[in-house]
Amino acid sequence: MPAYRQIMEQIRLQIASGMLQADDELPSTRALSVTLSLNPMTISKAYGLLERDGVLERRRGQTLVVRALHADDVETKKLDQLRPSLTGAAGVARQLGLSPAQAVRVFREVLDQAQP
Repeated sequence: MPAYRQIMEQIRLQIASGMLQADDELPSTRALSVTLSLNPMTISKAYGLLERDGVLERRRGQTLVVRALHADDVETKKLDQLRPSLTGAAGVARQLGLSPAQAVRVFREVLDQAQP
């Protein structure tokens, strides 16, 4: 996966998990490029696409900030983050010949084991 996509996914995940909240400022393009040892254009591309998607917003005189979500959107964003992982897991379950009920049972077991 390209670096800009990885950055985008990490930011989306941090928002969905609550690590980043509405109005939180993101590091500047330059600062993040130094931290991650990436070209600033890579960071700029990720930020630009997230801004285009309505995830981030640019405020006058400030860096990019996390855009506030409506309450209905929060749950949707969380499910959107989970869906790609489950899609991959569903493909593996199909290849192994597991029934949907068996796959769901395993998923529930994994969820129960993952609780702190």
